[in-house]
Amino acid sequence: MEGCKKLVLVALVLALAIFSEPMVANAQTLCRMTKEGLKACEPSVNGPNPAPPSAACCSALSNADMQCLCLFKNSRLLNLYGIDPNLALALPSKCNLPQTRC
Repeated sequence: MEGCKKLVLVALVLALAIFSEPMVANAQTLCRMTKEGLKACEPSVNGPNPAPPSAACCSALSNADMQCLCLFKNSRLLNLYGIDPNLALALPSKCNLPQTRC
């Protein structure tokens, strides 16, 4: 269950970064994930046939501040941005990353 919360947060951050340019503009990061890193994970969290997470996505997740991402865990924006929370929750395990408690 804790891993699920972590992935929901990752998905939310992805959505916010992808659809909200000012949050990660000018080489800034969101929870230590760059816009490029967030975009790299986008194909893995939406659509009926999501792609496996890329090396770039996993690298971005490995550098992310997961406690920071936990702040987004209860947001309802995931569905608004087409992010499947179940897919997002699966990303860390698919990337062989440790679980984070939120």
